[in-house]
Amino acid sequence: MKINFDVDIDMADRDQFLKLVKHVPASIKREDTFEKHNTGVYFQPIPSFPLEGFSTIDHKQAEDAGYFKVDFLNNSVYADIESESHLDRLLEQEPMWELFEHEEVVSQLFHIGKHFNIVKQHLPKSVEQLAMILAMIRPGKRYLVGNTWDVIEKEVWEKTDDYFFKKSHAIGYAMVILVQLNLIVDRL
Repeated sequence: MKINFDVDIDMADRDQFLKLVKHVPASIKREDTFEKHNTGVYFQPIPSFPLEGFSTIDHKQAEDAGYFKVDFLNNSVYADIESESHLDRLLEQEPMWELFEHEEVVSQLFHIGKHFNIVKQHLPKSVEQLAMILAMIRPGKRYLVGNTWDVIEKEVWEKTDDYFFKKSHAIGYAMVILVQLNLIVDRL
């Protein structure tokens, strides 16, 4: 039975957490060899290579077979969060949207740091627009770069065969970027 299951969990240090729980790292099959997946793990018993320790089944085939992978992602932004109330304040604070015009600021930001040309071309003014920029830096939606926000908004969340970002992921990552931007402003 196939389960449509996609969970990503961001944390400051995934390795520290994974030492505490029994898991099997996922794998990716590239040509005829298996490699350890960068972020995915299984908490279910799944066949694994005895020496390498990661799954003998490619993560896509494993999903088709009913296994579900959880991705644990390192996100260094959390290292600068002092407390839950600090995070709440950073999330509630209106960002200085004009800072997206400055490459020296954008270059410090999670996920978009190397995409200043796209950010500057579209200059987000909302979480939703920032999320759409995150989607456009993926191959499946790159063709939207340079279009108006109206065109982008109509097509950006449509599923494609190429790698693309789901809206829920993009909104979550956009919020992380805004927290990081507000941390930069707080340090000034």
